[in-house]
Amino acid sequence: MADEIALTTDELRAVTGDAAACAEVVLDLYEFAHPDDTRPRDAIDAARAFAAGGRRGKALRDAAWAALKAAGEADTPAAEHAARAAMGAASAPYLHPLAKATQVRHILGAAAHAARATELAAGDEAGAVRLERVRRAVTPPVVDVLRRYPPAPAGGGRVGELLRELDAAVRREP
Repeated sequence: MADEIALTTDELRAVTGDAAACAEVVLDLYEFAHPDDTRPRDAIDAARAFAAGGRRGKALRDAAWAALKAAGEADTPAAEHAARAAMGAASAPYLHPLAKATQVRHILGAAAHAARATELAAGDEAGAVRLERVRRAVTPPVVDVLRRYPPAPAGGGRVGELLRELDAAVRREP
């Protein structure tokens, strides 16, 4: 695999749009626990704005960092992972064109955290259902981008397991 991977802005927008959709599904898990904290929602909104043609700049990075901080302050593990999914959506536009397995987190990290949030809130079976829904919903441009990178890296605890499971499933799609 080459050291650099060609990525277009349209491809980054597709990756970000998919990530935002994944994060939005579990946003209520954060907002129920923290009804006055808009940081994860703001991160998803920033990701959606980029996906729709907005600018990739400081406001987007700040939204991602704010969602990460919200995750660290969350009262429940499910809320934490919901906020991390939002952070993943806002950081997806920063997918690097480096042929490194760690970059898969920018592509599927929001989905892995959303699946973990779902598991924590509703059980392992619900998490598996969430992963299957994501697998079916990943758009062809995102599949194409994912296949340019090495498979997801080892480690990362349960979220890492979910990331690798989703990565393998998406790569198998025809």
